[in-house]
Amino acid sequence: MCWSATADLVAGAGIAAVGVASATLAARRPRDLPLAALPVLLGVHQIIEAAVWHHDGGTGPATLAWAVIALPLLALWVPAAVLCAAPPGARRRLAVPLVVGCATAAALAHALATRTVTAEIRGHTVGYSLGLPRAELVVAGYLFATIGSLVLSGDRGLALFGVLVAVGAAVSFVLWRQEYISTWCATAAVSSVVLLLWVARRRPPAPRRAGGPLTP
Repeated sequence: MCWSATADLVAGAGIAAVGVASATLAARRPRDLPLAALPVLLGVHQIIEAAVWHHDGGTGPATLAWAVIALPLLALWVPAAVLCAAPPGARRRLAVPLVVGCATAAALAHALATRTVTAEIRGHTVGYSLGLPRAELVVAGYLFATIGSLVLSGDRGLALFGVLVAVGAAVSFVLWRQEYISTWCATAAVSSVVLLLWVARRRPPAPRRAGGPLTP
């Protein structure tokens, strides 16, 4: 995220707290839990980046942990979570971004296992470098798996989240091309708070208590 380790830490804690509230609301709809818990993962991700700031970047465990979440894990988590929460009629088309996400996650995991990811503090941003082969193809697959699955979900709230993430990606690319991954993950984390509203809207009504007043 931009600005400093403190900004990452505060934002990450706040987003994770929203995620805990979202997951709690989704407890009665188990299929929604993976998406409802996404802000928790993104909040933790920002907290990890605070550790990257603290160590002045480099190639340490915090940098690797940040990259594992940002790259292969999210490429797989998002389309799988959307597929879980989607209505039956949308699941066939959502299988496509899930397959693309699996392939993209496998390519990114292989790259992380065979190459060294490096973080560099650049003013008020963090730049990450992996030397990814065929980067354009992998990025296209990543965007389709994540944003594409949200837009294709058939759910208005998830589509809104997808649009917000897409706008954040475009703005990050224009303003911080060298620090694109870090700034886009930060905007996606902030945008994920809309999932709390999505979960609240989908929460089933509480069952009537036994012995309550009868309606004539």
